[in-house]
Amino acid sequence: MNKYLSLVKFSHTIFAMPFALVGYFLAVNSQGQQFSWQILGLVILCMIFARNAAMAFNRWQDRDIDKKNPRTNIREIPAGIISANSALLFIVLNAVSFVITTWFINDLCFYLSPFALIIVLGYSMTKRFTALCHVVLGLGLSLAPIGAYLAVTGQFNLVPILYGLSVLFWVAGFDIIYALQDEDFDRSLKLKSLPVYLGKDKALMLSMIFHGVTTSLMLYASISIQNTYPSANMYHWIGLAIFVALLVYQHTLVKPNDLSKINLAFFTTNGIASVLFGSLLILDLYY
Repeated sequence: MNKYLSLVKFSHTIFAMPFALVGYFLAVNSQGQQFSWQILGLVILCMIFARNAAMAFNRWQDRDIDKKNPRTNIREIPAGIISANSALLFIVLNAVSFVITTWFINDLCFYLSPFALIIVLGYSMTKRFTALCHVVLGLGLSLAPIGAYLAVTGQFNLVPILYGLSVLFWVAGFDIIYALQDEDFDRSLKLKSLPVYLGKDKALMLSMIFHGVTTSLMLYASISIQNTYPSANMYHWIGLAIFVALLVYQHTLVKPNDLSKINLAFFTTNGIASVLFGSLLILDLYY
């Protein structure tokens, strides 16, 4: 089991899961809705199954590329820890489990589940034909708050959509930073990325712009929460301030000529930002 958790980088679930929980708790605090442990559990399972399928498919699809890259040739498939066929079976099981789980939630989630899978699995193909692959990755994770809200209400709403868009630009921005370390390798194999297309300096600038858009969207969402949820107090504003501060901080860690702190900028900073923001917003809705 540990090798499969490593295959899908299960710890990276920390990025989108808090936003899924935000979507869920926004929904149950809407007029006429009630808290349900069953729906909450199903939402969490959907997140796990969809992400497992997407990440394992990425590793399976890129296994030959990863084998050539000194940074990634120790990953489970190229290193022979997990066979390609076993990984493919793992992908199928998680994808099917995701669709089945949505069936127990509501009709809308079930009908939309194949489209969600197309998006989250399709990301793995994009680096072969578009430098906007980072945006597609962000689109996949942006479904978390929207899908969780739909699971409770069966309806779309502005606030979870705003958070979905925030996640899109947030993830795209930090994925650009992460891709900087593979710029030369990707260029040698004619793979597409914004660092390859723009170069390090301009790619970092675009990442900052994306995170500026994230900040604007989250500010709009916080204003909407203040106007929509009477129980909302100051916690979500504190969460927003911390989130934005950590966005700014990660851009001080990475320079075009110094990529030594990419892992700190990518995982630690963004993981802390997501957990603290989600926790404070949920706390605000209840206290």
